[in-house]
This record gives sequence, C-alpha cells and structure tokens, in this order.
Amino acid sequence: MSQDWIIFQGEQEPHDGIDRLLQIDAPKWREFADLDTALNSKNDTAYWKKLHGIAKKKERDIERGKSFRIPLTDSESDNPDPNLPSVIDAVNAALYLRRPLLITGKPGSGKTSLAYAIAYELKLGPVLVWSVTARSNLQQGQYQYDAIARLQDAQLSQPKQSNPETTPDVEPIYRDIGKYIRLGPVGTAFLPSNRPRVLLIDEIDKSDINLPNDLLNLLEEGGYEISELRRLAKLEDKTQTVESEDGLDVEIHNGKVQCQAFPVVVMTSNGEREFPSAFLRRCVRISMPTPKDDALVNIVKSHLGEVLTQKFEAVIKTFQERNDEEEGNLATDQLLNTLYLLAKDADAEKIKALLFSSLTSMGTGQ
Repeated sequence: MSQDWIIFQGEQEPHDGIDRLLQIDAPKWREFADLDTALNSKNDTAYWKKLHGIAKKKERDIERGKSFRIPLTDSESDNPDPNLPSVIDAVNAALYLRRPLLITGKPGSGKTSLAYAIAYELKLGPVLVWSVTARSNLQQGQYQYDAIARLQDAQLSQPKQSNPETTPDVEPIYRDIGKYIRLGPVGTAFLPSNRPRVLLIDEIDKSDINLPNDLLNLLEEGGYEISELRRLAKLEDKTQTVESEDGLDVEIHNGKVQCQAFPVVVMTSNGEREFPSAFLRRCVRISMPTPKDDALVNIVKSHLGEVLTQKFEAVIKTFQERNDEEEGNLATDQLLNTLYLLAKDADAEKIKALLFSSLTSMGTGQ
C-alpha cells in the first residue's frame, strides 16, 4: 500500500505538507465555503503571519509538539497485527475527511500532546485549547458576551450625552457590541481561513451528558451564529469586529462564523463514559497505544536525552515490568518524573515507591 497520501508523518520537523491537502478537493459533503464569509487573501495572509508570531513565543507548546513520540500499534502486543490502523493513519484520515479525531487512551498516554505535534509539524499556529469540565457548555467554547460591562459603559456615558457640547465628537462605546464579545477556543477555530487551526477539546468525557449532542450541528455544518451580532446585522451593521481567543481583532460578517478550512479537531477521552452513536459517527476514532519497549525508550530519549536514557535503562525496565503487572495502570509521565528526580541524585528506591503507584490505587500511594 502506498504511503504517498500521508501528510502528518509524526516525529518530523515542520513542513508544508498541509499545502498539499489544501489543493485536494474535500468530499462534497464536507465543503464549507460560504459567499457571505468569502476570504480576503491579503487579510488571511496577515492573519496567519500574526498567528505564527504568537506560536513562536509559546516555547513550551513548541517543545511539547517537538518531543512527542507516537507509540507504534505493532508494539502493543506479543502478536502484532500489521493491518491495525495507527494513530498516524487516524490523523491523516481526519485531515482528508475534514472530520474531528476522537482519541481515547489511558491517562498519561500522550493524547493531549498529539494536538501539539500536529500543530508543530504542519505549521498550523498556536493550539486552541478547550479544557472541558462537567459545567462546560458549547456557547462558552464559542464566545462570551459581557452584557454587564456594556451596561456599565452605557451608564457611565449618560453624563457625557447630557452635555454634548463638551464631547461633541465622542461616539458612546457601548453602541459597539463587538467590543463586548470575545471568541472562545471553539469559536476561534471555526473562523474562515484558507488553512485549518488545531482545536484541542480536552477530556470531553468529563462533560455534561448533553455536550456531545450539542456539538453535532457545529461539527456537521462547520459554523455557528452569534445571536447578538445577528440581530444587529439585520438592523444596520453587517460587519462587526470582535476579539479572538488569540487576542487578535477579527471581523464577523452578518453575525455568522463559518469555516472555510475545517479545523483539525482533536478530542481526547479517558474512556470514562460512552458517547451517543450520532456523535461517534461524525468522528474518526482511535485509541492511543500504551508505549512499550523501544517506543517507551524513544519517548524517554526525546525528553531527557541519550545519556540519561542509557544511564537509567534498569529503571525503565523496572517501570515496564511494573506496568505489565498493573495491566497498563502506570502513565509515561510517572516514569519521566522519576528519571528527572533520579538525575538530581534522589534516592532511587524511595522515589520509585513514591511515583510508581498505580493510577487505580485511589491516591493511596500503594
């Protein structure tokens, strides 16, 4: 089977592979271009220049994407099946199909870091992160309208309006509703652009039971309305400027946000709940393998270097054996934390007893 279709390769330096995807027609049922949100190429180029400038300042995010290593599927079991799909296959399928990626796996297996690896390799700007809790709702992820601040500004402007001679040229700020609207990570991800943003919806399994169903229309249609601006557009102002999650000023036309390039949506789940079939149908689904053997060594090497990896080979082997006994209930970052402290001359046995505790031991330290 040819691998020429692969765009995201994993563990690669940044490249322009995303340009090849943009030259390929999306499936007819996943095209989102809208005449009402037609792009100005010059403005879009300037927008991405600003985004790349923001991304360069996020050194921690860059390192997270750069050091990420994807465990290979065929290292999961003693009887590997080469026909099993890999994480790389799933990411590329999601890119081509313009579908969200739902990735499950044990805590600490690297699900969240995958989004940073995609953004780093494909040069897609800073990752937009929505960390979901039981109280999260879709509008919070899309945008926030500060009606209280607008009311306060309206009240403060009343004395000025009563004496127009002192401030004849001042337009009351409260009339510009856009100044009181800030797009959230989800809302920003769906702004029209020639290139997709990377949106991480982290731990969606912790959400209220209704959130996956609330996401259905957004994931299917690739857009949403800002009701406050939609009403205003019917009256007078067709275009409003609001602030994005990145802190940039962006224009909203006719109160509607409609993507052109569907964002790279990475949704993570620890498998704590089941999702409705209608939601699952709209996702490309994959499970993050538990890193073992050479894959585990490569992860350690990418974070701590060759010298420390060789120095602590015995500790890595002990972790692997303990993880096998615990049926995978240890997380990779437990090993990394342990090795970091051992490099600082901590007591090996005490630190292993402290940090090599099963994730199912309910915080008992056993």
